[in-house]
Amino acid sequence: MRTVCAVVLAFEAIVLGLAVPVAIQLGGHAPGFAGAVWGGLALAALVLAALQRFTWGFYAACALQVAFLLSGFVVPGLISLGIVFVGLWIAGVVLGRRVEAAQQAFHDTESA
Repeated sequence: MRTVCAVVLAFEAIVLGLAVPVAIQLGGHAPGFAGAVWGGLALAALVLAALQRFTWGFYAACALQVAFLLSGFVVPGLISLGIVFVGLWIAGVVLGRRVEAAQQAFHDTESA
């Protein structure tokens, strides 16, 4: 699960970085504000991608998903991207847990 979540966060960091010029052009926000909000979220996504091995890193990344969704209300065009990445995050968690359960079952039957 953690590997899938780290990959989602890495791609999310790219999208958040590309959201800076969108916020400037479409949202009409100052470059400093856009860079601080969406650039900061992109940096946080990269750092949290590397910290997925820790339980607290997973929960912090869940909070990042909420922050991405909320930032979509500041620039309405970004809310759809926030919804897509929250969906990917949920899918990553669900499918990752299924894969981990299948791997555990395989190792249990292999060692028995």
